[in-house]
Amino acid sequence: MPKYMLIWRTIDEEKQNAAMADIPFEQMLETMGKLNDELIKSGVVLAMEGLDPEEHTVVTYADGEQPVVTDGPYGETKELFGGFYLLSVASKQEAVEWAKRLTYFPGSAVEVRRVPTIDEFPQDNPWIQKELEWRTKNGQL
Repeated sequence: MPKYMLIWRTIDEEKQNAAMADIPFEQMLETMGKLNDELIKSGVVLAMEGLDPEEHTVVTYADGEQPVVTDGPYGETKELFGGFYLLSVASKQEAVEWAKRLTYFPGSAVEVRRVPTIDEFPQDNPWIQKELEWRTKNGQL
């Protein structure tokens, strides 16, 4: 079954913060908890995690011979990721339907990206063979 990553992003921090300010935290937990429960019961969830705010983040950049490490994730808040879901669903459309249900705060967006499988890469490549061995050993296949 295809895998899709749903990436929760802030596209307008001011708008999102204003919308979230009007909703009690317990209500947000209730809304997300019910949806998470539906995802779990449907059997499509492989992983789901929220991410710390940007002030706890560093980024490594490839900009020369040595990687450069900076504080903060991005120059623009529209690129901030708030969390992700990794789903195993029958189709892109099913992933999109779940993503639509996750997009409930104004100023936020959910990006849907297919996760390629190991069998889409050249099977005679030694690095792919090593990864395949590791995935098999760790129960990922």
